Amino acid sequence: MKYRKLGKYGIRVSEISLGAWLTFGGSVDDEMSKQCLTSAIDSGINFIDIADVYSSGNAETVVGKILANGNFSRKDLIISSKVFWPFSDGPNNVGLSRKHIMDSVDGSLKRLGMDYLDIYFCHRYDWLTPLQETVEAMDDLVRDGVVRYWGTSVWSAAQLERVVGICKEIGARLPTVEQPRYNLLDRYIELEVLNTANHHGIGIVSWSPLAGGVLTGKYKDGIPAGTRAESTEFLKSSLTPENMAKISQLKQIADDKDITLAQLSLAWILRRDEITSVIAGATRVEHVESNVKASEVNLTSDELDKIEEIMENKPEFHPIYAPQMLTRE
Repeated sequence: MKYRKLGKYGIRVSEISLGAWLTFGGSVDDEMSKQCLTSAIDSGINFIDIADVYSSGNAETVVGKILANGNFSRKDLIISSKVFWPFSDGPNNVGLSRKHIMDSVDGSLKRLGMDYLDIYFCHRYDWLTPLQETVEAMDDLVRDGVVRYWGTSVWSAAQLERVVGICKEIGARLPTVEQPRYNLLDRYIELEVLNTANHHGIGIVSWSPLAGGVLTGKYKDGIPAGTRAESTEFLKSSLTPENMAKISQLKQIADDKDITLAQLSLAWILRRDEITSVIAGATRVEHVESNVKASEVNLTSDELDKIEEIMENKPEFHPIYAPQMLTRE
């Protein structure tokens, strides 16, 4: 396993990390969750990404019990959780107000059975709460030792610029990491987010690297009836004839390189120096073992060029924002 620094900061994170969204405490039973988590750590993965709302808190509970009952060293692991989404209909049980942040971190630590989180993410941007209130609350958590680093998730470049400005203005600790969605089918962060994060020394840990399994090739014959994928809209929207044709061509590149399509997809993300880690889920130990091997894959410039030719989806600015060439007579 290879490790990268989290932006400009000293903490080093495994290139491949393990995510608990839609798996631990949900679709994956406790025993398989234990096997996957154990395999991940034994393989060198040191970053476990969770959120309070994953499986309505069960993901944190399951991971906490596995780590507490296993032969694991807490200091060797990077455990994250997130705050934003509600657990109930209460008016203060959502967003990034000081109250919700403080209540939520207490709940996450209790479910995990831990004294601190290594990373605490603001799980979306909150338009209804003054950003300075959020910044001050996260800064207090870091100062109190409850959280070691704080970050953002799915924030725009403009929002990142704004939060950095406020942090500098009031002398608060800056966000250390942004967690966006990024994969071969969804490349929006290449426009501004990657550059903005890199400029401010903010690391990037990306989620949905395999587009919910689409980039593994398992849906080449369509979505099986009665599966969870059948009711997952973002999956269905990705399974277009055009995308499936592209995935078929990507599979040929992977076959020629003697790797899996999933490993190709993960390695493609890691081609960017701005990326610190790729968060990949797993429902079986074989998934963990396969994902870990992507850290060893190096794509050549010719292979990357072929991928670009196949995908033809590099994001572009709207023409009105595109820089115009200046000419001088």
